[in-house]
Amino acid sequence: MIVEHCLPLSTSPPATKLGANSLKAPSLSLLNSKFGRNELCIKCSCVKDEETAKVFEDFSVLGSYIPWDSGSVWSTMAFYLFSFHVPLSFGGLAVVAHVLHQPMLDPQTEALSLLAIQTLELSAVLWLLRCIVQPQYNIYSFFQAKNQSKERNWFLASVLGFGFLILLVFSTSLVADQLIGPKDVNNSILKEILSSGPISETACILVYCFLTPLLEEIVYRGFLLTSLASEMKWHRAVVISSAVFSAAHFSGDNFLQLFVIGSVLGCSYCWTGNLSASFVIHSLYNALILVMTYLS
Repeated sequence: MIVEHCLPLSTSPPATKLGANSLKAPSLSLLNSKFGRNELCIKCSCVKDEETAKVFEDFSVLGSYIPWDSGSVWSTMAFYLFSFHVPLSFGGLAVVAHVLHQPMLDPQTEALSLLAIQTLELSAVLWLLRCIVQPQYNIYSFFQAKNQSKERNWFLASVLGFGFLILLVFSTSLVADQLIGPKDVNNSILKEILSSGPISETACILVYCFLTPLLEEIVYRGFLLTSLASEMKWHRAVVISSAVFSAAHFSGDNFLQLFVIGSVLGCSYCWTGNLSASFVIHSLYNALILVMTYLS
């Protein structure tokens, strides 16, 4: 006979009573207090993030208005680079030597030629800007503080920016030396010009400490950075304008250093809304390079 063993009707284990040492369910008030603290922490974190983002966005006083056609920014830059900058900066001295029938220019003639070439390029840039800006706009307003930036001291920004720039350039130079090896920073041609007499010295000071900073600040910060900041976040505009500024020097070895310089100049212009700050920083940096070259 086959005997079938049936399971009992109830298979659940017998109920047991919880002892004094058994875990207790958390009370509703405790859960509410924990959730309340977590919610408060999340709210505080969100408020801090919003405040940080607001401070970051309020760093720049550049607005969305530009007194020229936004669609012609890159075509204007291309026209300037290939019609004025490249021919004059990289071919101007060769033209002077050809006109004077000299295979090589003497230092004084070269210094005076650089002064004339930079003056011509600056004049061409001012003419080009007058052709594209609205008639009521004054080019010299680049060097005037905007209404919302009058409380920002451009002189203080120049001092702090110059110190920060020197620190960054020194740091990037050390990094570059580790990556690609040390290089000779002494410009023998420039030193020869500086040592050739007071006329050459004066011409070099005018070129490197006044004309070149004025020209580059008007083009790369006053025109290009202002145009880009009207259509995108200010920090992205600084990065793009600094990359263009660095590339326009056609110096692969100094690209990183020039990019850092352009970034500091761009940030100073964004914060003050006044080209005077970036112009002073640029002039002081070039003056420091002249002194170091002369004393080396």
